[in-house]
Amino acid sequence: MAGFVDVLLRGLALCGQAAAIGGVLFALVVLEPAVRRRPELAPLLGRLLILVAAGAAAVMVGQLLALTVQQMVLADGQSWPVREVLATAYFQASAARVLICAALVVGALTLRRRSDARGWWPAMVALTAALAASAAGISHASARPDHGGVLLVLDAVHQYAASVWVGGLMHLATAAYGRGGDAGPALLLTRFSSMALCSVAALVAGGIGLTFYYVDGLSAFTGTAYGMMVGTKITVLALILALGALNFFVVRRLPSADPVSLLRLRRFVEVELGLGITVLFAAASLTSLPPAVDVVADRATISEVALIFTPRVPAFTSPRLEDMPLDDREAPRTDADRQWSEFNHNVAGVFVLFMGLLAILHRSGRAPWARHWPLIFFAMAVFLFLRNDPGSWPLGPMGFWESLTYPEELQHKLFVALVLGFGTFEWMVRTGRIRSPRAALVFPILCSVGGALLLTHSHAALNLKAEYLVEVTHTPLGVIAMLVGWGRWLELRLPPGETALPGRVWSVGLAMVGVLLLLYRES
Repeated sequence: MAGFVDVLLRGLALCGQAAAIGGVLFALVVLEPAVRRRPELAPLLGRLLILVAAGAAAVMVGQLLALTVQQMVLADGQSWPVREVLATAYFQASAARVLICAALVVGALTLRRRSDARGWWPAMVALTAALAASAAGISHASARPDHGGVLLVLDAVHQYAASVWVGGLMHLATAAYGRGGDAGPALLLTRFSSMALCSVAALVAGGIGLTFYYVDGLSAFTGTAYGMMVGTKITVLALILALGALNFFVVRRLPSADPVSLLRLRRFVEVELGLGITVLFAAASLTSLPPAVDVVADRATISEVALIFTPRVPAFTSPRLEDMPLDDREAPRTDADRQWSEFNHNVAGVFVLFMGLLAILHRSGRAPWARHWPLIFFAMAVFLFLRNDPGSWPLGPMGFWESLTYPEELQHKLFVALVLGFGTFEWMVRTGRIRSPRAALVFPILCSVGGALLLTHSHAALNLKAEYLVEVTHTPLGVIAMLVGWGRWLELRLPPGETALPGRVWSVGLAMVGVLLLLYRES
C-alpha cells in the first residue's frame, strides 16, 4: 500500500511542479509579451498566478505526505525514527522543496495583488530552477556513487524541461482556451509553440543522457521493470510529439487558419495535456524501481519476454480454490496462481472483444441495436469482482475491508469500479438517458485513467523476474487503453466532419484490448 500511495503522491507533486514552473515561464515568455500588444489579455495573468500558487501548494502537500508515509514504513509499528530521517539527504532535499514552494506561493500571490512588484519575477525564475534542482535531489541521481554530479544536472534539466512543456500546456488550456468559444489569441499560440519546441529539445537531450546511464542496452529495456517503464515513457512521448507536430503546422498558419483547424488545435492540446500528465505519473512510478543497470541477476532475457507475447490458445480452465495458497500472502507464486490469473484475463478478453466488435458494428450504422454494447461491462465487473483476488471475500478467508489494505487488491477493486463507471455512463449516453455533453466524457476519461493506472500498476517492486514477466503484459494494454480513451475524447470533441478517424481508432482499439487479454499468459 505504501509504495502505491507513494507513487500517487510523487505524481501529484510532479503535476504541481509542472503547474508552478510552467506557469512562471509561460507568464514571462508567452503571456507578458502578448499583454504588451493586447492589454485586454492582462486579466489572464491573475488566473495564471493562482494556478502557479496552487501547483506549488500541491508540491508541498505531496512532499509532506510522502515523508509521512515513508516515516510510517520505516517505523513499522514502532516509534518514528525522526532523528535518523532528519540527517538524510533525502529529507533535506524534501524540506528544501517545501520551502521553495512556500516562497513560490508567496511570490505568486504577491504578484497577483501588486502588478508593479516587478522584482519578484527574477526571484520566481530562480525559485523554479531551485525547485527542479531539489527534485533531482530526491531522484535516483542523488544516490549514485559514480557520475553523481552529471546525473543531477541531467535530471534537473530533464525535469525542468518537462515541467515547462506540460505546465505550459496547463496554462495554455486555461489562458488561451478559457475565453468562452474563443480559440485563443494567435500571439499566445505562436509564442507557446516556440517555447514548447525548446523545452522538448532539452527534455529529449536530458532523457537520452539519463537513459544512457540507467539503462545499459536492449536487454535492460526488455528485461527489467525500469527499462520497460522508460520504453513506455518514450512511446507516450512519441504520441505527444505527433500531436504537437500537427498543432505546430496549424500554429504556423495563424491567423489564416480556418475555424475547423483552430478547433482541432484546441482538442489536440487537450489530448496532449492528458498524455503529458500520464507521462508525469509514469515518471513517478520509475522512482519506486531500481535503475535497470543495477538489475543483473533477475533480468529477464529477450526470449523469455518474447515467449510471454507469443500467441497461443486461450486457457479457459481454472484451478480449484483448494489448490491456491490462500492463507499465505507471502508464498511464492505457484502454477495454480498463474493459471487462475490467465483464466481471469482470458475470460475478460472475451467480454472486451465482444464489446469492441459491437462498437465497430454500431459505428458502421448497420445495427442501431449494437449501441447497447456497454451493458456487457456490468457482467464483466461482476466476474472481475468475484475472481480478481481468490484470497479475499467472497471466495477467500480475508474480509473485504481488510483486503483494501493491500495495494494490488486495492488497485484491482479500483479497476472494477472503473469498469462499472464505463458501463453506466456510456450506456446512458448512447441510449439518450443522459444528454449532457460533459457526461459523455466520463467514458474516455475513465479509459485514460485506467490505462494510466495499468502503467503505474506494479507487481515488480522487487524486480523479481517472475513478477516482471507478469507486469510486462500490462504495458501494451495500458497504452492501447489510453488510445481508446483519447480517441473517444476526440470523437466527442471534434466537429462532426472530423470524427471518423478517432471513432475508428477507439473502437478498433477496444477490440485489440480484448485480443491482448485473450492471448494473455504468465507461463
